[in-house]
Amino acid sequence: MIELRQDLAIIQKWVRPNSEILDLGCGQGELLSYLKREKNVHGYGLEINPEKITACIRNGVNVIEQNLDNGLGNFEDQSIDTVIMTQALQAVKRPDELLDEMLRIGKEAIVTFPNFGYWKTRFYLLLKGRMPMSDTLPYNWYDTPNIHMCTFRDFEILCHEKGIRILNKTVVDDQHREHWSIGLWPAMLGEIAVYHITRK
Repeated sequence: MIELRQDLAIIQKWVRPNSEILDLGCGQGELLSYLKREKNVHGYGLEINPEKITACIRNGVNVIEQNLDNGLGNFEDQSIDTVIMTQALQAVKRPDELLDEMLRIGKEAIVTFPNFGYWKTRFYLLLKGRMPMSDTLPYNWYDTPNIHMCTFRDFEILCHEKGIRILNKTVVDDQHREHWSIGLWPAMLGEIAVYHITRK
C-alpha cells in the first residue's frame, strides 16, 4: 500500500467520491492509487518519466506517457471532474495555457506550486544577490526545471485575468503542514500553495 504524501492528503479532501480524475505529472501514481482505493475515483495519470510510468503500472494506476508542454488536445471538453497538477505549474513552458487546458477538460482543477515570494527566498536574494536554493527550490539557476517561478499574488492575478474562480486555497510550509502563523502573512510565510479552482 502506498503511503500518501502530506500535500496529496490536502488535495484528496477536495476530490469527490466516484468522480473522474486526471493527474498531470502523476509521478508514481500515489494520489490516484489512494483515491481509487479510498474514494472509488476513476481516472488517468499523465507522466513523461519512464521509470515513474513503470511504477504507476506496478501500482495499478492507468497512466499515459505524455509531455504536458504538448497540450491536452487528446481530452474532450468537460470530460473530467477534477484535473490535478502538483508541483509542475512552474516547470511547464506556458503555465497560463496549461491552466486554460486544465479547465477546458475539467470542471475543476487543483494546482500546487512553490512561492517565490517566501521570506527566505527574498532574504537570500537580498543578502547573497543570487538565485535562491532551498529544499523547495533545490537547483542552480542554470539547471533548474522551474522556468516560471511566481508568487501567490502572481497566480491570483492570472486567475482574475482569466476569469478563474478560486474555490479553496491552502498555504503550507516545506513539509506541507498548515500552521496558524502562516495565516498571519501567507504571501511571506507560506512556502507552497494549494489552489482549488474552477471557471466563473
